[in-house]
Amino acid sequence: MTVSPTLISEWGVWVVFLSVLVTQLGAPVPAAPMLLLAGSQVAAGFVSFGSVFVAAVAAVLISDGLWFVLGRHYGRRLLTRLVRVSLSLDSSIRKTHAWFERYGAPLLLVAKFVPGLGLIASPLLGTTKIDRRIFFSWDIAGGAMWSGAWLAGGTLFGPQLTRMMSLISAHGITVAEVLVAVGALFAAYRWIQRLRFRRWLAHIRITPQQLDEMMRSERPPVILDARPQAVRRAEPHRIPGAIPIDLASPEKVDAVLLEHDLVVYCVCPNEATAKKISHQVRRKGFRHIRALKGGLDAWEHHGYPVEPLPLATEQKDPGDDDKDEVTVRAVAPN
Repeated sequence: MTVSPTLISEWGVWVVFLSVLVTQLGAPVPAAPMLLLAGSQVAAGFVSFGSVFVAAVAAVLISDGLWFVLGRHYGRRLLTRLVRVSLSLDSSIRKTHAWFERYGAPLLLVAKFVPGLGLIASPLLGTTKIDRRIFFSWDIAGGAMWSGAWLAGGTLFGPQLTRMMSLISAHGITVAEVLVAVGALFAAYRWIQRLRFRRWLAHIRITPQQLDEMMRSERPPVILDARPQAVRRAEPHRIPGAIPIDLASPEKVDAVLLEHDLVVYCVCPNEATAKKISHQVRRKGFRHIRALKGGLDAWEHHGYPVEPLPLATEQKDPGDDDKDEVTVRAVAPN
């Protein structure tokens, strides 16, 4: 493909900037192909590595800074909406929160490389008490690593990418059309994942109203609180009778519990962790598993009662932040 050096030198940096900015703001299109293409043009001498690198890092810093500020001002309400509209099933508040509790701000070094994590990490850190200077320091480092890796890959394999683009051009197709097609396929893939997940979720999900009716029945369910420990410390209340769980524990559950229906809830509005939790619980012997639609937030929003967490749960050792409180060995309801 023939590319005008003047066009690249004048517009290449802005194309990279806008591509990365739109992606990091949440658009379901990957920026990596554009960075690879920019790297190939660096290898061809049409644009400098430094200019496109600075443009990419600046786009990351602007978008992440905006998400951080929004997270600081709107808290978990923003996270709730993000998870609802995100096309990535990995955009789970629970998983990202657990990783942040374990690794802290250095998580930003790898956030861009993990699908879904890059979108949630910045607003999530905005909801914490992390100093802005610390956030932006790690974010610049992470943005530089991510941008540099893709640009370096494009530069290293520049000749191969140029030959590929020439082959594409020979068939009457432009690179822009290829990038649009890649973006469309990526978005379609994510939508298919989301639709499959929702179809699965429809079979196990119950509403707060249905749970309330089950709790008033002669055979109430066992309710499991699958929120991260850090979330339970920040919001030390639960659905009445809910049992905090440690699904990673190798201990066996009380056989009495296996005879009851099970309802699990977390803080993810799309129950993105429900599938993982259900698999873990099934390995412990449970079979009748349901997920609460909207989690604890929806339960409270509908005006249903909550109760304080036991003191032992609130004072758990901070060193175990990423693990749940107890194994499911509690006495089942009558």
